[in-house]
Amino acid sequence: MGGESKWRKMKLALGLNTCLYLPKTTDDDESVNSRAHAPPRVSDVRRLMPTTPTPSSSGLQLSKYGVKSSNKQMCAICLTAMKPTDGHAIFTAECSHAFHFHCIASNVKHGNRVCPICRAKWKEVPLESSGSSRVKSSTNPGSFMILPGMPHHQTRPNRSASLLFQAPEPPIFDDDELVNQKVEVSGDSDSIGGVEMKTYPEISAVARSTSFDNFGILINLKAPVTKGHQNARAPLDLVTVLDISGSMTGTKIALLKQAMGFVVQNLGPLDRLSVIAFSSSARRLFPLRRMTETGKQESLQIINSLVANGGTNIAEALKKAVKVMTERKYKNPVSSMILLSDGQDTYTSISPRKAGSKTDYQTLLPSSMQSKKDVTHIPVHTFGFGMDHDASAMHSISEHSGGMFSFIEAENVIQDAFAQCIGGLLSVVVQELRVEVECVHPMLRLGSIKAGSYKVGMDENGRSGFIEVGDLYAEEERDFLVAMDLPVEETGDEMSLVKFRVIHKDPIKKTVVTVGGNEDVTISRPESTLGKQVVSIEVDRQRNRLRAANAIAEAQVAAERGDLAAATSVLDDCRKKLSESVSASRGDRLCIGLVAELREMKERMASRRVYESSGRAYVLSGLSSHSWQRATARGDSTEMTSQIQSYQTQSMVDMVNLSQTMCFSRSPSTSMVVNPSPKNKKSLRSIYSFPPPQPR
Repeated sequence: MGGESKWRKMKLALGLNTCLYLPKTTDDDESVNSRAHAPPRVSDVRRLMPTTPTPSSSGLQLSKYGVKSSNKQMCAICLTAMKPTDGHAIFTAECSHAFHFHCIASNVKHGNRVCPICRAKWKEVPLESSGSSRVKSSTNPGSFMILPGMPHHQTRPNRSASLLFQAPEPPIFDDDELVNQKVEVSGDSDSIGGVEMKTYPEISAVARSTSFDNFGILINLKAPVTKGHQNARAPLDLVTVLDISGSMTGTKIALLKQAMGFVVQNLGPLDRLSVIAFSSSARRLFPLRRMTETGKQESLQIINSLVANGGTNIAEALKKAVKVMTERKYKNPVSSMILLSDGQDTYTSISPRKAGSKTDYQTLLPSSMQSKKDVTHIPVHTFGFGMDHDASAMHSISEHSGGMFSFIEAENVIQDAFAQCIGGLLSVVVQELRVEVECVHPMLRLGSIKAGSYKVGMDENGRSGFIEVGDLYAEEERDFLVAMDLPVEETGDEMSLVKFRVIHKDPIKKTVVTVGGNEDVTISRPESTLGKQVVSIEVDRQRNRLRAANAIAEAQVAAERGDLAAATSVLDDCRKKLSESVSASRGDRLCIGLVAELREMKERMASRRVYESSGRAYVLSGLSSHSWQRATARGDSTEMTSQIQSYQTQSMVDMVNLSQTMCFSRSPSTSMVVNPSPKNKKSLRSIYSFPPPQPR
């Protein structure tokens, strides 16, 4: 009993949304009942059932250890068939999940009053009566108990779900829950501090009599680390926009519910969540509510009630999500939206994709987001689920809003993909970051500022410029390359080139922080330089990254016009140049990862069929990652992908590790790979304060 209770507490501490199942043996029913509460053996942990255990209609890749479907209704505790005629009573809970009465009654007897599948808190729980639990009818299984403080509802679950989608919405979404206006920061130990800034000239010395065209200067920014305290990060307003069209039926919607359960369980009491579901139309099912224990429970009940049917109306869903954000009464410091879809918008007029033409996806965006002066400034992180989603549309939505596009190729990686995303969102430590650069030497002019998708600008004379960066996650880095032409310098042994200044907001203290602005980036200007100058590996590394990103973009354009031969040729040429670079000769990990990534993209352009099914989504997700210098989930994970996760932060890694700790049904071959650097091998137990497992 002691070991069983401790194991149950550990599962609850982990926030598991599914049960662990043990195989049935030839023992009698009492043996099966007692085994249902025992800790799982390693050989048995793969036997999980989804919330909706029906076959997938998606044709997606499934792990050989993945979710198994059956036409029979199974008891999720003893894993045997449930038949009203077999003498065992059947208990159907208000969340719609069914179990053998004697199995679930034993669960309740041991103090467990939540659904073992979806973790919904029951108002009515079954109790074993003094008589036998073997009855002829499934409609009168035994006695029930109403939990204290809970209203007694007789409404059946399917009817509740139907009423949920028919309930009228308020005309204005100003019914959001009050945020915590007074977030206390506990002392200097939780102080976040400013961004760390480093600069690197391409080479350290240029002879006075020599000019140098396109001289590179790198600025590296690194956000501070959080201190692990709840108040050491900014609270989040998150709107999740979930596709529940007919193509999501079966395993996909079950895994979506599980992934959303993980998101809910990992939000804090200061964070707020809103849920929007869409198919042929879109509805706000859950207003912005704080994720207290009550808020979590209510949101989980809403999520578990989702039913897949209808078409796909992405435009209407985005309009609803923006309405939630723009009409809310209160605001948390961090705001974001997550959009997941497995199909193409069937209600919005979008010109068909033609060879050589560029499809305009602006019609999918609400009018407030289409204008150049987007008043929302809220990133939409999009997730393309499976092989049939519109990768170009999802990438366009994320790119326009400043979000990331992730490609979920294998069904059961969805929770890992969500985990990586919220691992970042729950660690924002820098906001409204702006980089300013100014030429110091009177003869210098800025030639270019390479910043990917970030907004850049220069004055008319080219003497100064800026980069609008926005938010940074804890320990997240950004690298920007400034180029200029160096003239001949006849006087002086040293030349001052530029100076950088970084300005950002501390979201916790709500103060403005300024870093730099006083120190010049300088190089030596001797009369002559002996031998070949050593190129900075930091500058060369970023040149390789930019070169690879440009090659990927060029190859994608060629592939879209139907010229896969030209696309693969571009990738091959770039791989060759990267292999011959200074970084490659020094075994630079980023360079090795870029070469592997380009090779993978070439394989996904092997034929038109392969490109249409997965290549386009994989390439666009890679472009999203490199243009914003932020991690995305890309396709089915392989050993190769571990080499290209250079943008993952420790917070992302920790959250993905936690997700994988909680998902025992997954094959190792379909788990999302995290950055395997030594610092990422910290014990989850020490990070999340989980109690150690007790011996049986």
